[in-house]
Amino acid sequence: MSKSKPRVFSGVQPTGNLHLGNYLGAITRFVDLQDDHECIYCVVDMHAITVAQDPKALTKNIREVTAAFLAAGVDPKAHIVFNQSQVSGHAELAWVFNCVARIGWLNRMTQFKEKAGKNRENASVGLYDYPVLMASDILLYHADAVPVGEDQKQHLELTRDIAQKFNNDFGARIRELGLADAEGRFFPLPEPLIAGPATRVMSLKDGTKKMSKSDPSDLSRINLTDDAGTIARKIKKAKTDPEPLPEEEKGLEGRPEAANLVGIYAALSGKSQADVLAEYGGQGFGVFKPALTELAVEKLAPVGENMRRLMEDRAYIDQVLADGARRAREIAAPIYRDVKKILGFIG
Repeated sequence: MSKSKPRVFSGVQPTGNLHLGNYLGAITRFVDLQDDHECIYCVVDMHAITVAQDPKALTKNIREVTAAFLAAGVDPKAHIVFNQSQVSGHAELAWVFNCVARIGWLNRMTQFKEKAGKNRENASVGLYDYPVLMASDILLYHADAVPVGEDQKQHLELTRDIAQKFNNDFGARIRELGLADAEGRFFPLPEPLIAGPATRVMSLKDGTKKMSKSDPSDLSRINLTDDAGTIARKIKKAKTDPEPLPEEEKGLEGRPEAANLVGIYAALSGKSQADVLAEYGGQGFGVFKPALTELAVEKLAPVGENMRRLMEDRAYIDQVLADGARRAREIAAPIYRDVKKILGFIG
């Protein structure tokens, strides 16, 4: 299937309790990319099982992430929304790439070290190997670009390394079969799309820690399903310092909570942090927090309302995923067939 626009692939794990960090770091970016890109958005349920999951909760969380995509404005008819496990090519190509990737490459992946911690010997092979599955996710569709945050840049670099090694190892075969692109490659080398400000949203209780669903305090995050009253209460209780907001960005250095709230306001309003400080610099949080609350409620409350409505219509969510998977397979199947030809498989 030919590409009419640059093709983007991105995935979100169905881990439950989607929050403001997920929304600003990924989901709003997905919406913005729709105008100029052919978008494939995947609920990566196969990645989720690299750690233990309750099956019933996983089913619910797959639907919740899908609902968040749709509630935020992703168009499932113009673009593709599906869950990973419905397209077998992801796992099949991942095995091929397991035979291309090198142990040394995976040993350099810092996120495995962070997630496995001191209990590394008891971590699943999947947790260690999931960057290879991520490479498969992207390259199965010959994606041109991937929106990534700082924590995923290393994995995209691995994806490019795997693509390059496959292209080099089988270069003669690729050319012999007439499967090379204009640059002599079978797999393109996808480029990162680095998101704008506030892609790393921090905890409302501790500006030095990333906002997380696993934080025991619900006051540390704004969940996408929070209603207007809950959003207002959480921002009111958010940790701050006694100083007024500075008039320039440099003044936010050493003030993590202030920097976090200014960053959230900037991202929700589409302004730069400098613009926010030009408006609110010199004023205290007694003025800024109510303004941030009004903006957050305006932007997030409709998303939460739409999510709750969509979650009640399971049949519709499941239909979106099934239709998206069918269309994803139409793109993926011929690419994987060509991979099998390149390798020398029969059938």
